[in-house]
Amino acid sequence: MLYRHPAVLAAAVVAQPDAKWGETPCAFVEVKPNTTVSENDLIEHCRAHLARFKAPKKVVFGELPKTSTGKIQKFVLRERAKSTSAIE
Repeated sequence: MLYRHPAVLAAAVVAQPDAKWGETPCAFVEVKPNTTVSENDLIEHCRAHLARFKAPKKVVFGELPKTSTGKIQKFVLRERAKSTSAIE
């Protein structure tokens, strides 16, 4: 659903530890050049099209780690999501 937003170039969603639910979705987003979008805009975009529990609770902006063939390295993002200092 994140890819459908006009400002999103690339996105990946991984599980983030949560005290109440065990884990919640955390989105990592790379924004298109010369565009801006807020965390709340993306969360509301997802909530409008997905079940509420599937929408990300947190959005982290920045370049996504990729392999030499261009695949997103989700294992790196999972480690970042576990580190609360990297997310906040």
